[in-house]
Amino acid sequence: MRAVQLTAYGNPIEGLKYVDIPEPGAPRPNQVLIGVEFSPVNPSDLLLARGIYGIRPALPTVIGGEGVGRVLAVGAGVEKVKVGDRVLAPLSSFTWRERMVVPASGLFALPPGADPQQLSMLAINPPTAALLLSEYVNLKPGEWVVQNSANSSVGRWVIAFAKTRGLRTVNIVRRPELVPELQAIGGDIVVVDSPDVSKEIKAAVGQAELRLALDGVSGPATGVLASTLSPHGTLVSFAAMSGAPMSISPLDLIFKPITMQGFWLGHPESAAKSAPAVAQAAEMIASGRVHIPVAATYALSSIKEAVAHAQRGGKILLEVAGSSS
Repeated sequence: MRAVQLTAYGNPIEGLKYVDIPEPGAPRPNQVLIGVEFSPVNPSDLLLARGIYGIRPALPTVIGGEGVGRVLAVGAGVEKVKVGDRVLAPLSSFTWRERMVVPASGLFALPPGADPQQLSMLAINPPTAALLLSEYVNLKPGEWVVQNSANSSVGRWVIAFAKTRGLRTVNIVRRPELVPELQAIGGDIVVVDSPDVSKEIKAAVGQAELRLALDGVSGPATGVLASTLSPHGTLVSFAAMSGAPMSISPLDLIFKPITMQGFWLGHPESAAKSAPAVAQAAEMIASGRVHIPVAATYALSSIKEAVAHAQRGGKILLEVAGSSS
């Protein structure tokens, strides 16, 4: 069967190869054979390919952090899903391959009729957004959270989950045309990054406290968030889209003081809490309340073009088509 393997750490375009690998065996007890339909090209996949992610598997290896597919066969003892159900592949199960055998534990049938492209993006970004909002500060309805990277998939899910919890969001973007778009999906305040953006945010929220800031950019953007936080606020870093080291005024740490923490869904304690958010997000996708823009889809055979596009920006999906092979 066809797959994408990482053959060398470094430049993803050079290290990722379209290959033929052996078919998986029949599922054993409490296992399921999945035919993968779609799998995103996530920033975390490219970090793994560069060799700078939180895991570093032996090479060569299939990679791919998440995906969606159809159940093609089940082993003995599997009761919660059946042949034909659409399911999410387990997190970090290396989905850039047509078919795979995975444990049945944790699998559930996704809403029938929901867009499989949208469903393929459920395993990482929605639980990340949900846990960012709940695990660091006990926010009450009506309180504010400020985030950069607001147009990212995580940022859009932060807006969506905040709405379900009665929270209000301040969203920093880089392009003016994104302001009405994020306002339309529920962003309460949407501002364009500028030298005066901290003052603009403080003026917009008035006397309200900002106790939680979510950093997906790093570099000077981290310092902007820190400057907007109220005393004793918390800044959580979950991504580094700029690739730059954090730049923050020590005065915000010394005199406010603020707390800085990091989040990774790959930590066992985070992954163990993700299931409710994934299930809720699946229903939100099925109902049409959330739709994440997809820039393009590529066949597995076009992995180099897909990675190049992902590096330029935009959400990219691999059309794996494993359930129809």
